[in-house]
Amino acid sequence: MRFMLIVKADARSEAGTLPTEHELSEMGRFNDEMVKNGMMLAGEGLQASSKGARITFKGGKPTIVDGPFTETKELVAGFWLIQAKSKQEAIEWARRAPFVDGQIEIRQVFELEDFGPSEAVDTLHAKHREQLAPKKA
Repeated sequence: MRFMLIVKADARSEAGTLPTEHELSEMGRFNDEMVKNGMMLAGEGLQASSKGARITFKGGKPTIVDGPFTETKELVAGFWLIQAKSKQEAIEWARRAPFVDGQIEIRQVFELEDFGPSEAVDTLHAKHREQLAPKKA
């Protein structure tokens, strides 16, 4: 099962304050541990919402609003995509994150099987996998 560990934004991340050298080092150790254990599939930090935009659709029409966005507690500052055997295992790994303050939300990622049999979805997914696969030199 795949899970996304969503790191919630705070005043520091929204101000664009970069992590300290110590925080980066601790995060690097945590990431290394997840990689060595076959857990981590991807992980990134996100820049402040002031550098982003939000697109809202209503009646099929998109409306674009540039950041920053006011509700910091609803924003995402970063994420990990991990492979875990269960939600409990994902929780155990998230608990080990080297945070002094903060919040991580854990959400299971849908797998194709969750949608039941669908030839159209299977065909499209196979095409996307092929297009996204690393090209051999």
